[in-house]
Amino acid sequence: MDKEYIAKLRLLMEYEAAREQPPEGFPKLPDLPAGRYTDPRFFELEKKYLWKKSWLFAAHIDELPEPGCFITWENTGEPVVIVHDRDGAINAFYNTCRHRGAPVVTEESGRRPSLACKYHGWTYDLTGELISIRDQADFAPDFDFSCRGLIRLRCERFGNLVFLNFDPDAPTLMDWLGPVVDELTEFQFENCRLVGKQRFDLECNWKIAMEANTEVYHVPNIHPTTVAPILDDRRNVNTFYANGHGRMIAPGHQRNGDNERPRTINRSPFPRIDTVSEIGRTCTQSYGLFPNWVSPLSDQTIPPLLFWPTSIRTCRFEVWTMYHGEGSAGALPLDQLPNIWTTPDGAELGQVLQEDTQFGEAIQKSMESTGFEGVPLSYQEARIYHWNQWADRIIGEDNIPEELRVAQVMGDEWLMPNDPRMALIDEGVPG
Repeated sequence: MDKEYIAKLRLLMEYEAAREQPPEGFPKLPDLPAGRYTDPRFFELEKKYLWKKSWLFAAHIDELPEPGCFITWENTGEPVVIVHDRDGAINAFYNTCRHRGAPVVTEESGRRPSLACKYHGWTYDLTGELISIRDQADFAPDFDFSCRGLIRLRCERFGNLVFLNFDPDAPTLMDWLGPVVDELTEFQFENCRLVGKQRFDLECNWKIAMEANTEVYHVPNIHPTTVAPILDDRRNVNTFYANGHGRMIAPGHQRNGDNERPRTINRSPFPRIDTVSEIGRTCTQSYGLFPNWVSPLSDQTIPPLLFWPTSIRTCRFEVWTMYHGEGSAGALPLDQLPNIWTTPDGAELGQVLQEDTQFGEAIQKSMESTGFEGVPLSYQEARIYHWNQWADRIIGEDNIPEELRVAQVMGDEWLMPNDPRMALIDEGVPG
């Protein structure tokens, strides 16, 4: 971020701290329908459209370090194999043999010169092309190998991160991310190394778990001794992007004009990323990448949180830790670095995430009761409404039962790079 944009953010922080109501012109947010968390119809629409048309973070290149390395991936219920090709490309395919539908690989990860189905021995190269079949003479003489390759998925990289998309007509990953790409450049995703990831199963709809990490309205209640003392929730600045992405930036509590904040987590084992701006060094700068990535970014770590549905009322929570480049000054070996989100042994979530997830199961039960009619959202929680608007656009409003839709009340005037709050500041209009 350049100095001009940082100055703009500091003005917005003071505007947010001083306002006594939502900004002039900000729309009243209608309640989110209750069924978006509990109705099987909406869950099926998410499966059919949301997860099939969005770019999904699937892997880090460190999980596929050499040609022939592969991992299997089933986070949306579809069997996928992701492979490092001989020319350095990363390919993704349905993990489904084109003969009788058996999985081409059954291990979670490994390394092979080719992919051979264990059922009948059909073999594919690392680009997915069918290269041999057993007893070829027993098939038609004109059997066409060229149309029997593994079915490919869209697979693109952002730095060392691998994303996939089930929609062959989807925009490129860079177009999907839009201006977020430029903002993330300072964190050097091309140099980040994977420390580790852990998975935890939660007893609630995946959106319940994710939404706890997309607003600061809950901070004083849920994090009174962990986050609240070091994050100024009243100066939090939310930003909205096309395609449902969002960002929050919250400074530390000011002390004698000093914006520096103490670290919430001991990140001392990690070297600093020297290209990160003042905002990343002094504030909680967190991005939500549609549909299910939430990550605070700092000048030391890149720690994404991923939320995957396993049923309408359960989800899988992935916690990742990445850092800036082995070989950096002061860096410890990978096997000596901690996952910042968990206990040292990786068996349990750390305190902050335990606080965030503690009510998930109870909330799910309450939402399934007849006493739950919908969700009234505050201005502070507008990123949740913004996400739901884009979910409906991707699903297709006409595909959604009327009682489950959200009204499209937040217009493009609130999308980055637009920000009506700046005009209010210039005019001296209070919040």
